[in-house]
Parts: sequence; structure tokens; C-alpha cells
Amino acid sequence: MRIAVLGSGSGGNATLVATQKTRLLIDAGFSKRETYARLERLGEKTSDFDAIVVSHEHADHIKGLAALALDLNVPVYISPGTRDAIYWDPRLRAFELFSAGEKFSVGDIEITPFSIPHDAADPVAFTVEAEGIRTGLVTDLGYVPELVKRHVRGCHCLVFESNHDLEMLKLGPYPWYVKQRVMGRHGHLSNRALGQFLSEDFDGAAEVLVLAHLSQVNNHPELARLSAEEALGRRARRVPLQLHLASQFAPTPVFRF
Repeated sequence: MRIAVLGSGSGGNATLVATQKTRLLIDAGFSKRETYARLERLGEKTSDFDAIVVSHEHADHIKGLAALALDLNVPVYISPGTRDAIYWDPRLRAFELFSAGEKFSVGDIEITPFSIPHDAADPVAFTVEAEGIRTGLVTDLGYVPELVKRHVRGCHCLVFESNHDLEMLKLGPYPWYVKQRVMGRHGHLSNRALGQFLSEDFDGAAEVLVLAHLSQVNNHPELARLSAEEALGRRARRVPLQLHLASQFAPTPVFRF
């Protein structure tokens, strides 16, 4: 399995998940041109995709969806609630519907969507599994409920939100109602909340941990990294772990398993 976060943040989110037989795009928050440019930067083809899978309807996850789905001529896998929350290009008709908690497969990749607490119509995170390799893709959630903890156990690769530093958010330029939204239980995950998960509930199975959806205004990469490293240092790990930070402006390396 190959995993690469093409970019993550309020300006756009997309992740490549691929095997020898199947290639998926999880979310499509960048323009077609930018998505293809980032794939090319990684040495990945800009064709031969099998599907686009959508987590929720916010613009930073679907901005390039219609253009990419039409150009790639692939179906969009989406929940009914999310589909109904989007105004669609009438040319786009190839939909495959899924429900949270029900597994489905695209090629040789098995995908499990599960509900997360976020202020969208029907938001989900995913685990994807192929050839015995399991990856968790978890962003856009206000806290980490037991359901999420259960689904991400046993992942070889984990992409997890570390959106904001609480003090930077509180002192930052956002209006108070936006700060309340971000800090709320249906907002975004703080460095501190992720650290609590890593120190108390993370099973230590992952070989790669990618911190994702970092705020450009209310966080700093080194604060997120330090918080995660301190949390991980408070517990024994089952395997050596590579810690990476996803960027809004460039893709991560391709992680191969």
C-alpha cells in the first residue's frame, strides 16, 4: 500500500491511497490542476484512478471534486447526507452511496467509514485496508470519542488532526464565535487533545503518524510536533514510529508498506 497526503489544512485536503491494483483519492479539496501537480511531484500518475471518496461537504474537502471526477471519469463514493448537502454539477451522475459503520470495497481496498463529531451534515473518517495493511484517516473532529479510538486500533499508518494550539487560538485574530466553533465538540482537534489521545489511548501500533489539518493562523508546526512527541514519550511504543507533519502547501512523502 502507498499513502501520501497531498495537502491538509483549511485551504484544501486530499490523500492518495494506492495498491498495485487500485488507486483512490480521499477527498478532493484542491483544484484539478493543483491536484495533478502534486501527484506529479510525487512521481504518481494523474490518471487510472478508481474512485474519489468524500468525508464531508466542507469546501476544503470538495473544492476540486466535480472537475476531478469528470476528468478522471470515476465514481464518487459519498454518504447520502453529504451528497444532499452539496450543489452538484449536473454532469456528475456517478455516485456510490455508503453509510457510516458499513464497510465497502473499491478494487482490493476495503474502506470503513465511521462517524466523527464535526459541524457538517454527515461527517466521517476512514480506515482503509489492503494486503494486511491498515491506515486511519481522521481529521475534522472536535474531540476523540470511543468510536474513533476503537476504529484506529491496529493501524500501520495514522493520519490524525492536530489543528490548533489553544493559547494561539484564544489570543488570535478570529472572531469569538469562530473561536468557539473551532474549540467546540464539533469543531477541530487541538494539539492538547491529540496529545491526550496519544498518551492515553493510542495503541502504539502505527509505524507512521502524520499530523494533519494544522491551522496556519492558530498553530505552528513545531508546537504540534513537540506536543505529539511529548505525548508519545510518556508511553512505551510497540514499534519505532516516524512522525511527519502534513502541509497545506506540499505533499508528504509517499509512505510505502
